[in-house]
Amino acid sequence: MATLANSMGKLFPPRRLGRLRLLVQGSFFLYTLFIGLRFTLFYQWSLGQSEHYVARPPGVEGFLPISALLGLKSLALTGLYDHIHPAGLTIFLAALLIGLLMRKGFCGWICPVGFVSNLVERAGRWLKLQRRLPAWIAWELHGVKYLLLAFFCYIILWRMTLPQITAFQSAPYNLAADAKMLLFFLAPSRLVTVVMLCLVATSFVIPNFWCRFLCPYGALLGLLALIGPLKIQRDTATCINCQRCERACPGAIRIASKPRVLANECVGCLECVAACPVPNCLTLRAGLSHKVSPLLLPATVITLFLLCFVVALATGHWHSSVPPAELSKHYSQINNLPHPSY
Repeated sequence: MATLANSMGKLFPPRRLGRLRLLVQGSFFLYTLFIGLRFTLFYQWSLGQSEHYVARPPGVEGFLPISALLGLKSLALTGLYDHIHPAGLTIFLAALLIGLLMRKGFCGWICPVGFVSNLVERAGRWLKLQRRLPAWIAWELHGVKYLLLAFFCYIILWRMTLPQITAFQSAPYNLAADAKMLLFFLAPSRLVTVVMLCLVATSFVIPNFWCRFLCPYGALLGLLALIGPLKIQRDTATCINCQRCERACPGAIRIASKPRVLANECVGCLECVAACPVPNCLTLRAGLSHKVSPLLLPATVITLFLLCFVVALATGHWHSSVPPAELSKHYSQINNLPHPSY
């Protein structure tokens, strides 16, 4: 990983870290669109709308975090890997591992929603629409995503028993969850459309509104990042208090007033390092004081994510065991599948 970081460093010096982030995020985003296209073709085949068979891409399960959380609890209790949506569980475990070691690097470098938020944030900055919320309002709003996280953890990790989880995983609703998510994007209801447009419009003014205040996935990764080894450290002796770092930070963290950034809102994007005009004023540190190349963070994030994919593929924990014919049967009844209640 150090070699990869050094190679990346030659192409992307500190001032170009923002461009590197866009490149990495954009690549994952484009691949996500490719997965969505292939799954759409598979869905059309399963409904008899196309004679051309396209294999179901397992990566589509990355949009099923609830199923992944159920799979994680089942794995912890039984040692058995989810065979219904194994790729979803693999992606979830990869995100947790990255969150534990590389701050919220999954949010800052991989997540497709994070990429869209990044683009909207840049557009809002260019249009001079962005506003910083008062600290007390931001603090109150930050609590929303932790309440959502607490709700899901309470229902799934605390309330649901193993038999209930097993029944949910094998229920037709869960088997067709990927198709339901596809229809959510392809044919959203009027309410969903209005809510999504409001979120996008709000994000032009308040950067990364969804990621900062509403995403329970990000809340979980932020809690893991609190005990992680990496942090941004500020040299108080050389800092000129220009606050460019704060203006560049997508999490609106008060960097210029801290000796080091330990906030759970830090997504490890390194935008602050790229914006700082003083060489080595903001540095990436591992442990208490060990300085490391900032390129080590994205290099490790990418390596860990791909490593989890390769291990899952090699061990048979990537492709679902559900036959296409069975998925086709459930997809055809998708509008009549009730949500399991326990």
